[in-house]
Amino acid sequence: MTGMIQTMWIVWGVIGLLFLATKMYIGRLSKYEENQLILDDAFSQLKTEQDAIQASIHKFAPIQLASQWLFIAATLFVVGYYALDVINQFN
Repeated sequence: MTGMIQTMWIVWGVIGLLFLATKMYIGRLSKYEENQLILDDAFSQLKTEQDAIQASIHKFAPIQLASQWLFIAATLFVVGYYALDVINQFN
């Protein structure tokens, strides 16, 4: 059983690192994003830059969402494993 517990924690840690890496990457991408309404054509370069940032963020969003759900599932698995262990100890 000890091998399974170690494997479970290693998998949880790797998925957690993947989740943190995606959050940090999205954070770095959106660091220069500005919430502005650009109405004048004189600011077309700024609009182009902001559109490029938004496109990068939207392209990476499914990967971030998948890593988030994997992390949630792995966490629920770990909590469920230990909950079942506690229940089995009382029986």
